[in-house]
Amino acid sequence: MIFTKKKYQILILILSFIILGFVLMSGGSSSDPNVFNPEVFSFRRITLAPLVIIGSYSALIWLILKKSAN
Repeated sequence: MIFTKKKYQILILILSFIILGFVLMSGGSSSDPNVFNPEVFSFRRITLAPLVIIGSYSALIWLILKKSAN
């Protein structure tokens, strides 16, 4: 196997954080296309979700490049 069992567990955790970031970014649409919904520009969608995604991708890169203890 390429990674150890612990690395695979961390990988699954990081991938779940990436999915969580995209879920946080979703929503905010309006049922009527002629009405603007200001909820699109909420803190959660503009700031929090991209930070979660960028942090998760950074952790993923770190996990892949980290040398094993073996």
